[in-house]
Amino acid sequence: MEEKQKSNWWQALSLLGQLGYVIAIPLVLLALLGRFLDKQYNSSPWFLIAAMFLSLAISTTWVYRKTMQIMGEATKEDKEKNEREKKSL
Repeated sequence: MEEKQKSNWWQALSLLGQLGYVIAIPLVLLALLGRFLDKQYNSSPWFLIAAMFLSLAISTTWVYRKTMQIMGEATKEDKEKNEREKKSL
């Protein structure tokens, strides 16, 4: 049982790291692109603002997909556990 708890702990930390990257990478890259375009076209801060909204949309989509994937896996594991318990009765 303790091994399962350690495994769950590492999975949670892994998820936390993945979500951090999913949020940070689009934010940083698109912010840099927005600043670059603002300097090129002397349009500050419009490209930066647009880039921030785009990064928000990308990050939200990725987090939603990852959450649905994890929930699907957890549901599948719960169903398998319930089936094993029914068979053992």
